[in-house]
Amino acid sequence: MTGGAGRGRWTPPLRLRRGTGWAAQPPTWRQARPELISGALERAAARPGGNWFVVAASREVRAGGPPLGRTVGGVELVLWRSAAGLPHAGPGACPHLGAPLRAGRVVCGTLVCRWHGLALDGGPFAGWEPYPVHDDGVLVWVRLDAVGGEEPSARPAVPARPARDRAVAAVLAAVARCEPADVVANRLDPWHGAWFHPYSFADLTVVRTPRPGAGDAFVVDVSFRVTGRLVVPVRAEFTTPGPRTVVMRITGGEGAGSVVETHATPLTGGTAGPPRTAVVEAVLAVSDRRGFAAARAAAPVLRPLMRAAAGRLWRDDLAYAERRWELRSTGRFPG
Repeated sequence: MTGGAGRGRWTPPLRLRRGTGWAAQPPTWRQARPELISGALERAAARPGGNWFVVAASREVRAGGPPLGRTVGGVELVLWRSAAGLPHAGPGACPHLGAPLRAGRVVCGTLVCRWHGLALDGGPFAGWEPYPVHDDGVLVWVRLDAVGGEEPSARPAVPARPARDRAVAAVLAAVARCEPADVVANRLDPWHGAWFHPYSFADLTVVRTPRPGAGDAFVVDVSFRVTGRLVVPVRAEFTTPGPRTVVMRITGGEGAGSVVETHATPLTGGTAGPPRTAVVEAVLAVSDRRGFAAARAAAPVLRPLMRAAAGRLWRDDLAYAERRWELRSTGRFPG
């Protein structure tokens, strides 16, 4: 299935699949057992996250750019970069009179409040205490111990990725009325792919489910639909390295080594009305074909297309995640 340059005989990336209608595909509801999905979800929730939360794409927090406001678990944040490009994060309210620091300006790497000119260089000042922040080159993480409630870790557990100079990367963000567990549960149900997203997937078969002692992963053979009957068949693996993260890694076929990271970040906290969760998804696409160098050069053009494709999937998946939360919150969830 690989067929890339330097790996022997060249093979075309696309395949022409036989015309099988949506309703004619084998039903998957017997395989998608609720206890299997809920068991994988429980094990994911038990993994340490170190109180780290994904809050933005690295490109959103720009050196010389404006501050960025975020809310995680009901905690208001502000992020910006120093003149040297180092990220800073801290409470979003000015320690003077509570003005929103996201409305301030960054001058020579210092955040200046618009109300009275109080300046913050990223260090503690007048009761304002910074939060640990980590930029992994694709995503920005902030550690919030009061929100996570776990044993803190010095760094987030960033999933293994292809080298950035080999990949085309794009980041999508979306928000839904649900909890992070609903987003993770959606990703831990690969059986819905060809039924719920026939515009993107076909011929989906789950070839391995999580088993004790055999690796806590779902392995799937699936064809990505390009157009009409043209598809790209791959093998993909879904894992949960942390309580709010699901990683899909292509392990065979075109684009082997490509990664899709899905991070679910709670926006609301406590009993502040219906929950809201942000989905931040990073797509890192790689290929060993000769023409992929041109794709990397065209990354600024490709990123919006990649975000649009991911956004179409999440438009549907977040509606289902919201439905799952609604059923759980009213005691009607069937699982």
